[in-house]
Amino acid sequence: MAVKVYVLLAMLVFAGVVTPIAHAQLGLLGGLLSLISVKGLVPCSIGDNSSNSSITSVFPNAGVQLICGGNVVGSTTTNSNGAFSIVGLLTLVPNLLGSCKIVVTTPLASCNVSLPSTGYLTAQLDPISNLLGIINFVPGVFSMVQNIN
Repeated sequence: MAVKVYVLLAMLVFAGVVTPIAHAQLGLLGGLLSLISVKGLVPCSIGDNSSNSSITSVFPNAGVQLICGGNVVGSTTTNSNGAFSIVGLLTLVPNLLGSCKIVVTTPLASCNVSLPSTGYLTAQLDPISNLLGIINFVPGVFSMVQNIN
């Protein structure tokens, strides 16, 4: 666990040094790398919005992945309140940010046995800010899909 923290810290420091240099050299084209941050709640239901404070049932200890362009960029586990936070370093290519999504890898039936036991709970990302080279997102509405690709 400590190794993951050190690797993440090293990535953050690297991004902090490289991103301003890349932006300065490329001007309007922007940087080659971007740090993205996704925070939210995983609901124990289908059709809820993670940023909605009215979620009544959350999904604790659920595996969550940030997938962009078909690649896993980051992963974590929700806490006892169903909250998660993922920070990842993303190589920017056209439309890649639009292909990012959150995928819950733990079956929804683990949270509530009356819910489907197959498929994945997933949500597209909604950008909320771009501060200091970090693009911040929240998950949109969660829905069930059979295939995460």
